[in-house]
Amino acid sequence: MDNREIRGYSILAKGDTPQAISKEEFLVPSQSSDKKYKVTHIEGWTCECKDFKYRKQTCKHIHSIRFWLKLRDGVSSNELMELENDIEGTNSCPNCNSLNIVKNGSRKTNAGIRQRYLCKDCKSRFVLDPIKYVKGNGKIVTLTMDLYFKGLSLRNITDTIYQFYGLKLHHETIRRWILKFSQKCKEYTDKLKPEVSKKWHADEMMMKVKKDKKWVWLWNVIDSETRFLLTQSVTKNRKVKDATELFNKAKERADGRPSWLVTDGLQTYRKAFTKAFYKRKGFRPEHIRGKKFKDKVNNNIVERMQGSIRDREKVMRALGSVDTASRMMDGWQVYYNFIRPHQALNGLTPSQVAEIDLNLGRNRWLSLVRKSVNNKV
Repeated sequence: MDNREIRGYSILAKGDTPQAISKEEFLVPSQSSDKKYKVTHIEGWTCECKDFKYRKQTCKHIHSIRFWLKLRDGVSSNELMELENDIEGTNSCPNCNSLNIVKNGSRKTNAGIRQRYLCKDCKSRFVLDPIKYVKGNGKIVTLTMDLYFKGLSLRNITDTIYQFYGLKLHHETIRRWILKFSQKCKEYTDKLKPEVSKKWHADEMMMKVKKDKKWVWLWNVIDSETRFLLTQSVTKNRKVKDATELFNKAKERADGRPSWLVTDGLQTYRKAFTKAFYKRKGFRPEHIRGKKFKDKVNNNIVERMQGSIRDREKVMRALGSVDTASRMMDGWQVYYNFIRPHQALNGLTPSQVAEIDLNLGRNRWLSLVRKSVNNKV
């Protein structure tokens, strides 16, 4: 699901109902003014907005009409909830990894009807959905994860799932799903070694937690060339030991030391850098501190990434506790490295540029959850 589809969902989730002029023409309210855009469906979709006119893209207004028509026409919840099992490279037997599988009837569950499969090699029967014993299925769960990390609040996600799938969920249920399965993905992806450069950036930012009514610190280390987020850490203080632990985790993740590391002028970094990277003999990395925005070597890369986190944090309106903040940031790290394509990387994810190509296909979250549950490296 791309950003335009998300915005199309958001139009309906906010209560802005489209208006049908005829069977082929519809009006969609603008999100920034009182204007309404005409969407037409005659042999193909067209819209009056600039996004469609100049970029020739299927805009958010067209997506909103498509979703609205599904609701209006009463598409059955079982049809909409049917799991997409045609993701490249994932249809294999969970017991023997054989690709020699065939459909073998269906199974009725509380979440709806699920397709069952038979492995012709080991004769086992199974469903391909990696997520079991939840009120929903893998497609629903991973959709909530994707919507959350793309910026929707838990309650808006709840409303969206009910509108389009007829499934009533509590926002706490969605929060537990996100925490549980993003943690499984984090445990799995931490075993994968990225091929990163020797140029790293480190920075810290403040985050608010509700429980203690205080601010905590989120530390980040990112690779300059691949944009791979090597490590994150949430701490209550900005002490030398916190920064030293961060650098040691980055070394372990990258399986080596950088040639140079860019930070701001915080004294903590200077002392932590010496403890983590200096040796009595041999090569010593260079520590570049306090560079300005206009300088050739600066910290813009990590600060841009932290801006994305800040946008996400505004929707959260403060996290519950330090532990919750740490676990949510674990999910964000997975999203940033393996799910979210980057314009600066020509539409690839940092993991792909770092030579970790898991062939996740179209639904990256679902494929990654499946690999994490099956523990297939």
